[in-house]
Amino acid sequence: MKIYCGTDIIEIERIRQSIEDMENKFLEKIYTKKEIEYCESKKAQKYQHYAARFAAKEAAFKAISPILKDKSKITWKSFEVENDKEGKPHIYIHDIDNTAFESIDISISHCKNYAVAYVVVIVK
Repeated sequence: MKIYCGTDIIEIERIRQSIEDMENKFLEKIYTKKEIEYCESKKAQKYQHYAARFAAKEAAFKAISPILKDKSKITWKSFEVENDKEGKPHIYIHDIDNTAFESIDISISHCKNYAVAYVVVIVK
């Protein structure tokens, strides 16, 4: 068993600017339909949630990249963040064989200016 981790921090303003400059092109490239619906439901705080999910995707890629044989299959949408009923985020990784992962855990947070994510992956 091996443990891998990844972390990322991003300025919320950077994500807001990308969304406003590129509009749907940025959103459609980075986020899944579920993620867009979730973030848009947050109204005035939507950019914090977009930034947190962006950081989560970066952190997840950093955590799993040492064990990936073919990184070319991974896209931004290969990672999807969903919250459970209690609000705890979970990250799902698509487009790769997940059988090597025993566990994937994520923590995300945001404040007025920054969003941060930390991902821990336990590999069998």
